[in-house]
Amino acid sequence: MEKRKLGALEVSSIGLGCMGMSQSYGAASDRDDQQSVKVIHRALEIGVNFFDTAEVYGPYKNEELLGRALRGRRSEAVVATKFGFDIKDKPPHEIDSSPKNIRKAVEGSLKRLGIETIDLLYQHRVDPKIPIEEVVGTMAALIKEGKVRYLGLSEAGAATIERAHKEHQITALQSEYSLWERGIEDEILPMIKKLGIGLVPFCPVGRGFLTGQIKRYEDIPEDDYRRNDPRYKGENFKKNLQLVQEVERIARKYSATAAQVAIAWTLHQGEHIVPIPGTKRIAFLEENAAASNLALDQSDIEELNALAQKTSGDRYEESQLSKVRI
Repeated sequence: MEKRKLGALEVSSIGLGCMGMSQSYGAASDRDDQQSVKVIHRALEIGVNFFDTAEVYGPYKNEELLGRALRGRRSEAVVATKFGFDIKDKPPHEIDSSPKNIRKAVEGSLKRLGIETIDLLYQHRVDPKIPIEEVVGTMAALIKEGKVRYLGLSEAGAATIERAHKEHQITALQSEYSLWERGIEDEILPMIKKLGIGLVPFCPVGRGFLTGQIKRYEDIPEDDYRRNDPRYKGENFKKNLQLVQEVERIARKYSATAAQVAIAWTLHQGEHIVPIPGTKRIAFLEENAAASNLALDQSDIEELNALAQKTSGDRYEESQLSKVRI
């Protein structure tokens, strides 16, 4: 697989989001750590070397899983993880980017991952209580100590990104970006490109909706996060199915899947963009990775660009929306 650069950090052009291996998507009974380890190993075999996790995924379980999978293969992988929550016995976990909590989180992540240095460390959510300069200063100190290589932000707003970048080079911004979620295009995308910051889009296939595999709300397991996703509910679900049908129509032209078209679309938006679709299945991993070879015609890209206007529903409930782009 070809490589791309997030700032100075070189990674595979498509990464692997590991969160769903431990939480949120599918029934809890459908999660299988042994199978997930096989997925991670297969990713390495086909050239996917960029793995995304966070201490809050599980909590802790996802980092432990990735650490087990990479034991003896550390040199083959680029590992990204995130801090930013005061993790309690059960959610909700409050946002906390105090220097003390950052250091505690990083020490825990290093231990769970079984590594000496985190390749890319993100602040998971901006903490309005702590100046971003203080946060980034603490993160930069961890670079000097050899515990971190590069710094990132997740779901930060434009002004915060700019202030953070003045304090220390920010390598990557992780944010939701896909055919149906384009909120960063007007202000944030042009700015990070100018600053030399890479973009790591999560949910490039719309939490599975853009794959075309989900036909009925009732088929979503009771304990699946998506039952509370506004775009999966009621009339929004019906309207968004029509959007997916348009993606499938374009996919047929290329003998591709809707998921591959959705991922390829993100890749076409710039050489500094590295999507991280998640999966628990080798077949879907291989399908997603093959999107790196899908060259879309400009006319099809323009048709896909227009789909954002047809998206129905917010991407989060209000309680979560209030925590992004600040």
